[in-house]
Amino acid sequence: MAFAECKRLTTPGAKKMMAASIKCAEEYGIAVTVAIVDAGGHMLLLERMDGGRFHTVHSSTTKAVCAASNKRPTTTKGAQGQELDTLHALGLSMAAGPERWTAMEGGFPIIVDQECLGGIGVSGGNWEQDEKIARVAVEAVGAGFTV
Repeated sequence: MAFAECKRLTTPGAKKMMAASIKCAEEYGIAVTVAIVDAGGHMLLLERMDGGRFHTVHSSTTKAVCAASNKRPTTTKGAQGQELDTLHALGLSMAAGPERWTAMEGGFPIIVDQECLGGIGVSGGNWEQDEKIARVAVEAVGAGFTV
């Protein structure tokens, strides 16, 4: 077979996710940055809320790319889900590229029918807030975050 059918995250879908994430951040009373990428890790949408720190642009983007690439939420675990100590987590980030892999929570893949359509990364709150905001956004479009 030379070609495969595939789904893709649309701009309206990404905007719906963005609106849900910003609303959730506002409910927490925090300013976050939200990055949404396609299945290849290319940026679809990025928003840094008023008051959001500038470094959160990079960390949210890295979380989104990492989640899309690994097809699982960002955690301190390795690409195969193995436990990593701090040294190995840092080493993996350096080997993959600091813009491609992170151990920070707050990144989720966007899974539909067992297919990863992209990723979302949230940065600016504590790890639990970032994770919750990303989860709310994925659920807003009826997607999941596990294959």
